[in-house]
Amino acid sequence: MKICIYGAGAIGGWIGVGLAQAGERLNVVARGATLEALQRDGLSLMRSGTAGAEVRTRVPVNAVADPESLGVQDLVVIAVKAPALAGVAERIGPLIGADTVVLVAMNGVPWWFLEGGFGGEITGHRLAAVDPDGAIARAIPSRNVIGCVVHASCSLDAPGVVRHHFGNGLIIGEPSGEATPRVQKLLALLKRSGIDTTLSPQIQKDVWFKLWGNMTVNPISALTGCTTDLIMGDDYVRGFISAVMLEAKEIGRRIGIEITQSPEDRHEVTKKLGAFKTSMLQDVEAGRSVELDALVTVVRELGELTAVATPFTDALLGLARLRTRQLGLY
Repeated sequence: MKICIYGAGAIGGWIGVGLAQAGERLNVVARGATLEALQRDGLSLMRSGTAGAEVRTRVPVNAVADPESLGVQDLVVIAVKAPALAGVAERIGPLIGADTVVLVAMNGVPWWFLEGGFGGEITGHRLAAVDPDGAIARAIPSRNVIGCVVHASCSLDAPGVVRHHFGNGLIIGEPSGEATPRVQKLLALLKRSGIDTTLSPQIQKDVWFKLWGNMTVNPISALTGCTTDLIMGDDYVRGFISAVMLEAKEIGRRIGIEITQSPEDRHEVTKKLGAFKTSMLQDVEAGRSVELDALVTVVRELGELTAVATPFTDALLGLARLRTRQLGLY
C-alpha cells in the first residue's frame, strides 16, 4: 500500500510506527525540525518494557515537505491538532484520489460529523465552528473519510521521537455506519500493526462520547493550569463541569446519541487518571494553538442548531477564549 502520515506528531507517530512494524513502507509529510529529524533518524517510539526498562523502536520513513512529490496514496492518516487542519487542507490535494482512504485521527467534532445520513434534522449541515467556509470539506471529501477515535496517550520527547504512555486503542468507522470492504481492510491492517482496533457501527456516537468527557476538563485545565486530579477534586468546579455535560448530553439526544451515563459516572473514570495533564494544558505550556473550536465552540453551534440552551457551555467557551486569546494561542 501507499501510506502517508500527515502530521507525524505524538498520535501520528504512534500509528506510523505500528504500520511500519506491520511491514508497510511509510511516507510522511512534515516540515522544519520534524522533517529534518525524520530524514536523518527515522521515526522512533519510546515505551516501557518489562521491569521498567525503556524500549525504543525506530523505523525508516520517506519524509518529504511537499505532498505533490508523493502522488496519490491508498491511505492517508491525518493526525494533526484541529487548528492546523485548514493548512493541511490547502496542501493535501495531491495525495487524495477517488479511492484514497483518509483516516482522521483527531480530537473533537470533525467537519464530516453530520455526513453519512447522521444527525436527524440537521444531517448534512456544515459546521462553521470547524469548517467556516467549507474549504476542508472540499479538500477532503467525506466520501474518502473513515472516522477514528483515539484511546491512547502519547507525547513527543523530541521531533520524530514519540513516547507512548498508556492506552492502545482506536475505534474506526464509516460516517454512514456501513461495514464496507475498505473499512474492514483498514481494520485488519491496524490490528496487524499491534493496535487494539474496533469497528464502530456509528462512529459519530464514539466521537461524541469521547468529547463528552474532554470538552470540559481540557479548557478548564488551560484556564487554571491544573491537572485532572485537582480539577476533579474541587466540588464547585466538578459541579460546573456536570452542568456543561448535561447540556451536551441533551444535544446528543436530539441528534441520535443517547448517553446512558451520568456526569458523575464519567467523573469517576477521569479521577482514575490521577495527576494527568490534558492535551490542551500541554499545548498551553508549549505555546501551541488550542483546539477550543473543535471541543467547545462546535458544541455551542450544535446547541443552536438543535434548540438546546447552552448557558454553561457558553460560559466555559467565553472564559477559555479570553484566556487563550490573551496568551496568543487562539
